[in-house]
Amino acid sequence: MKTIFSILLTLLCVAASSAKVVCGAECTDEWQALLKGQRVALLANHTAMVGSEHLLDVMLAKGVDVVAVVSPEHGFRGTADAGEKVASSVDAKSGLPVWSLYSAKSRRLTAEQVAQFDVIVVDMQDVGLRFYTYYITMLSVMQSAAEGGKKVVIFDRPNPNGMYVDGPILDMKYKSGVGALPIPVVHGLTMGEIAKMAVGEGWCRACDVEVVRCKGYTHQTRYSLPVAPSPNLRSMQAIYLYPSVCLFEGTVCSLGRGTDYPFEVYGHPDIKGATFSFTPRSVAGAKYPPLLDKKCYGVDLRQVPHEEIIAKGFNLEYIIDAYKRLGIGEAFFTPFFEKLVGVDYIRKMIIEGHTAKDIRAVWQSDLERYRALRRKYLLYAE
Repeated sequence: MKTIFSILLTLLCVAASSAKVVCGAECTDEWQALLKGQRVALLANHTAMVGSEHLLDVMLAKGVDVVAVVSPEHGFRGTADAGEKVASSVDAKSGLPVWSLYSAKSRRLTAEQVAQFDVIVVDMQDVGLRFYTYYITMLSVMQSAAEGGKKVVIFDRPNPNGMYVDGPILDMKYKSGVGALPIPVVHGLTMGEIAKMAVGEGWCRACDVEVVRCKGYTHQTRYSLPVAPSPNLRSMQAIYLYPSVCLFEGTVCSLGRGTDYPFEVYGHPDIKGATFSFTPRSVAGAKYPPLLDKKCYGVDLRQVPHEEIIAKGFNLEYIIDAYKRLGIGEAFFTPFFEKLVGVDYIRKMIIEGHTAKDIRAVWQSDLERYRALRRKYLLYAE
């Protein structure tokens, strides 16, 4: 029989999910006033939608003086593979230059580029993980804007994993392109809140940042993304599993890139005793997936209920399970593992045979301090 608490929790989740969320980009009257008479650069990708139209088209139709587009990982149209270099180009529809911050040359705007605009608008759908790179690109742009004395306006969007915080705080000796701030794996912030925290804590050079907030959103809102934020996050199941399953990127296993269900499975050709199998293929968005064309045996997570995934948070059980089943010791891990988890003790504790519960206990005191810090920068109710 359900407890009163579980019934109330279910009702709260339903109420939160049913609320109409209005994203910052949809608040056109608000941002038109902010951008009037300004030369505008737009850091955005395929997720910057206003209804059925792209934000760039809406801006141009409303007479905003957009001088350039700036693109993050996966490119302006969101089709490039993870980590794939994307060259700067010209947008075919608008004729505007597209300055890629995921090219082989640089991940920073040049002083010459910054001189061409007065305001840079940021609109990208993040998924709330320390190793998801869109916030890192935003921080790069904020640094450049600060150096050039330019304003940053963030059109905020909900964080689909914003209902909790979990995981170890990044040890900054592991700072990298998949981890830029001393925050936990699941940080519980929107892009606007991250920007405010980065400036407020001195992690980013002070700059003029304004957030066009979402309406009707709280951090308990179950917000279903209308557009896949990157090529291999195609479902809400994948987005909820992503904090935990992404760790397989730092191992010899596959997490399903090159299948129809990336981030919803894990496996390896040498895992024994598994009845589920999959074979990674070269496909759009995963041209060279790990274990290409090799039949992998493992675990199918596609039917795990959303609320169960959320309740377990940053869950090391999957990694520990695969580590034990493969039985190859430290060869299970690659150096990328520490960049993802952000600390050195998790690999060591897994090898020593500790449980997921044991390891979780280590980061709890740091996480409590982070929760208190986070509250200072929340723009939406917890």
